[in-house]
Amino acid sequence: MDIPILYEDNDVVVINKPAGLIVHFDGRNQEPSVVDWVLEKYPEVKEVGEDGMSPQGVYIPRPGIVHRLDRTTSGVMIIVKSQVAHAFIKQQFQARTLGKQYVALVYGHPKADKGLIDMEIGRTKKKPRKWSAMRGKSGTLRSAITEWVTLSRVIDKETSEPVTYMSLSPKTGRTHQIRVHLKAIHHPIVCDHIYAEKRPCLFKFNRPALHARSISFTLLNGERKTCEAPLPEDFTRALKSLGIKA
Repeated sequence: MDIPILYEDNDVVVINKPAGLIVHFDGRNQEPSVVDWVLEKYPEVKEVGEDGMSPQGVYIPRPGIVHRLDRTTSGVMIIVKSQVAHAFIKQQFQARTLGKQYVALVYGHPKADKGLIDMEIGRTKKKPRKWSAMRGKSGTLRSAITEWVTLSRVIDKETSEPVTYMSLSPKTGRTHQIRVHLKAIHHPIVCDHIYAEKRPCLFKFNRPALHARSISFTLLNGERKTCEAPLPEDFTRALKSLGIKA
């Protein structure tokens, strides 16, 4: 398995995860994962991290994993090599001192040039794998905040569909957060099979048009580090067809 490395030192490895690759075993299907790559390349991290349980009660080992990306999301991701590094990076996620920036292509044209979505997220009752966003709720819902900026508003020449290229910065790390929040403001991600299932897949995407572009965090030596993942081929192709400079 070949996963590009963007940065590495004695404590962390920053990778560019390909779309379609799951981060760890999901409790249902055995398939190649980022964890498999980690254990093959860094077998010494087998005991590093926090293992978990699936909703079905299946044990899930997560060596080296301190955060995750959806299977369909490409881009930058941090792997840790020690328990000290795991605690150090995890604390930055919890304190929201770690910065994440994504890019996405969404349906429609937002009226504003930028905005902030502050809506709690929880699982839907009818479809447990699907999440929804609501305001002013409590109970099993979890707080979620996403800032967004419009980069370019365009029209797809083939379908006449209005499309917007966006930059997004999630301040929390909830499952499907960006996808759910964009659906909540009526601008779901292009080709999102869960949150835009009745919309046409544009630009030959076969997955949601979402890419984790960069992450900024503090290394254990105190240095502030920013790592950026190049856009994958499906993104560069789509942006070129729209006349948008990557």
